[in-house]
Amino acid sequence: MDPSQVRVHVLTTYLPSHSDPESGQYTFAYTITIQNRGEVAVQLLSRHWIITDANDEVQEVRGEGVVGEQPVIGPGEQFRYTSGATLPTPVGCMEGSYTMIAPVEAEVDPTEMPAFDVPIPPFTLHTPNALH
Repeated sequence: MDPSQVRVHVLTTYLPSHSDPESGQYTFAYTITIQNRGEVAVQLLSRHWIITDANDEVQEVRGEGVVGEQPVIGPGEQFRYTSGATLPTPVGCMEGSYTMIAPVEAEVDPTEMPAFDVPIPPFTLHTPNALH
């Protein structure tokens, strides 16, 4: 499977009702759409995030699946989910990758299949007036 056949699109939103700027908490939602433009199904096994705030503090997050799922995305299909991040600054960025497989045979253990990484392009998290 060619990783370039899987596209990742991101939309972000600042959540003032979940934030407390006086305490250094800025909460953002991000909605990710993963499109499979290939000819075979793909399954998202895990995620790796690199989250950087305006102080250049970096958090790395690794975990299985997304929002409790390891979705299978068929050819021409897409999977969309929303998650969130809280930063100590009003501006930050995220990037990372998804580890995926192209499950060809149901009887094969997914951990035995060759995996590939799909990059998640960098995107900015910012409060409405933080970037002019």
